[in-house]
Amino acid sequence: MSRYTGPNNKKSRRLKFSILENNKEFIKGKKRTVSPGQHGAKNQKLSNYGSHLYEKQKVRFMYGLSEKQLKNTFEKATKMKGVLGTNLLILLESRLDNIVYRAGLANTRRQSRQFVNHGLIKVNDKKVDIPSYNVKVGDVISVKEKHSENFFMKDNLLKRMPVEFVSFDAKEMKGKYERLPEREELSGQINEALLVEFYNK
Repeated sequence: MSRYTGPNNKKSRRLKFSILENNKEFIKGKKRTVSPGQHGAKNQKLSNYGSHLYEKQKVRFMYGLSEKQLKNTFEKATKMKGVLGTNLLILLESRLDNIVYRAGLANTRRQSRQFVNHGLIKVNDKKVDIPSYNVKVGDVISVKEKHSENFFMKDNLLKRMPVEFVSFDAKEMKGKYERLPEREELSGQINEALLVEFYNK
């Protein structure tokens, strides 16, 4: 299955989870919070498999991945030392499009993916236009000089929610991946243990 590009609000209502991590999906339009569809208002009890599937879908839509990308990332996480579920989230957070988002240059991961695809971002002074590029701790993220006054980026930086593991200087339009994130710094609404169980079945 390819990467989802439809409305975020619809998926957020289905999963009862803000895939933009800001709960804005739930206050748009008609302010509907029930699941979409004719029977969305009914309380549907999930099976054991359904619970695992929902958790996988939450992570997939939140980071904007295809099924294959998420599975490949999981397989990489299995080869790392430490807690498997936490390692998976760390790998997802280390993607270039996510680092651009965490730096505050974009207000959504979709927008950050677009910035990367269009060649606006450099890593260690080299242009990288691959959203899934794995950023290493200590790597310097910057905006190409001719795009340093990009209106959308400047506006997003004014509204950004800074995180400790990614620093960014709005004047120089340059930042750094300071360290790997701690589990407590990431979404508490994700139960990565269920995701691990989904792929280990």
